[in-house]
Amino acid sequence: MANSEDEGLLALTRFLKNYTPDSFKPPLFSDEMLKKNFVFALSTEYRTKYLHNRNAAHEAWQSIADEDVSDTQICLVSGLSRPIARLHPRIKGVEGIEGAKPMDADIVSFNKDAFQSYGHKQGNNAPVSKIETFAYTTALNYFLKKDSGHSIQIGDTSTVFWAEAEDRDMADNATETFAGFMNHSVDEKNRTNTIRARLGDIRNGKRLSKVAPKLAEGVRFYILGLTRNAARLSVRFYWENDFGQLTENYQRYLQDTEIDPPPHNRWPQMKDYLCQLAILKKSKDLKKSKNVPPKLAGDWMRAILTGESYPKTLLSTALMRMRSDGQITSLRVAIIKSVLKRNLNLEVPVGLNESNTNKGYLLGRLFAVYENVQNAASENLQSTITDKFFRSASVTPQRVFHTLSSGSKNHFAKLKKHKPNLAINREKILMSITDLMEADGDPIPVYLSLAEQAMFSIGYYHQRSFFFRKHDDTEPNLTETSQ
Repeated sequence: MANSEDEGLLALTRFLKNYTPDSFKPPLFSDEMLKKNFVFALSTEYRTKYLHNRNAAHEAWQSIADEDVSDTQICLVSGLSRPIARLHPRIKGVEGIEGAKPMDADIVSFNKDAFQSYGHKQGNNAPVSKIETFAYTTALNYFLKKDSGHSIQIGDTSTVFWAEAEDRDMADNATETFAGFMNHSVDEKNRTNTIRARLGDIRNGKRLSKVAPKLAEGVRFYILGLTRNAARLSVRFYWENDFGQLTENYQRYLQDTEIDPPPHNRWPQMKDYLCQLAILKKSKDLKKSKNVPPKLAGDWMRAILTGESYPKTLLSTALMRMRSDGQITSLRVAIIKSVLKRNLNLEVPVGLNESNTNKGYLLGRLFAVYENVQNAASENLQSTITDKFFRSASVTPQRVFHTLSSGSKNHFAKLKKHKPNLAINREKILMSITDLMEADGDPIPVYLSLAEQAMFSIGYYHQRSFFFRKHDDTEPNLTETSQ
């Protein structure tokens, strides 16, 4: 501490000019002090104001930052004429893909002649002043620190977020709420009761203006997606808007992916969805997202934040993965439903809808009936019709369903001998489906469009889930549907 402003500024300037890494070593600073943050202040006002908040301190720091830099140019960030940083400090802690070792990389870097133009060297190719360079690199490195509460990893994208509000508490509340949006598995016990209740209300569809009015109108929110590209960092996406708009977009994403029955984890993380799209070599890799198609995570995240259409590859990738490994999971079906609803504006049922007449949906339900009858009539099956025919049935149904219909006759015959009530129930369901299909005079098409293939998967999932839920096979009515 110093006794006067001039004395304090002089001491601070002298320290900053003579600073070296060894300045922070004992005996000047103990090991315990190195673990903490510290500031400078005048002895007469250290409880109310710090030295770095004074305009004179800003000017002193600016004069130091302007030393030993290149010539003055217009800064791309501030728009002011200032000395330009020749080199930018490296950004630390960007993983690239989840689980990968974090590495240091640059956002602004011109280290080869091929990247330079008009004779400019290094930082002069993208002029950013020394002070702005210090500001953005320091902030990013802080946000990317482990457990900072300001970053999450989504696929190959390190996502950084922060809030701007009239006070620190509002900004912190918005930041923690967004972290809850994207990372539902975080221990809820570590959250305050207010945050826990707010997350529950938002997930259940309540508007933020009703749940937390100050956050809806008084907070500006920023989200930045970074990914490694060779030795550099690239900006995958950047978004800024009111926190109320962000919450509305998030709630729309929840509505898009709502499916019945829901996933085991009622509120899956985005990385759980992405793992379902990964190209897996072994079943144990199911929870790894390193094989998610490049760019897909960032493109999907951008669509969620902005409320725009989902990437086109999302639908085709989910369908391809289902056909490849035969796993029609709730998460994959939720992804497919979300794309149909948002991109194609289709009315897609959340749960089993017995009145839906979409050709793909009906064929998916019919396929689930054939599978269920086969499983009920046979024991010790080595493979099911799903293993053999799901892919072709969902794309070129006319080639498959006549074979499935013929094979089901033998299965029904066995079922009537051992489980007659179950056989009656399944026959009624089958007839109700075929009646809807025959109503338009074209019961089994030669080929299904991509949207109809997606509806096939949804219909199959809904009908199969209905059979799993119904344990009493003696009741032959169709009223136990999930709407």
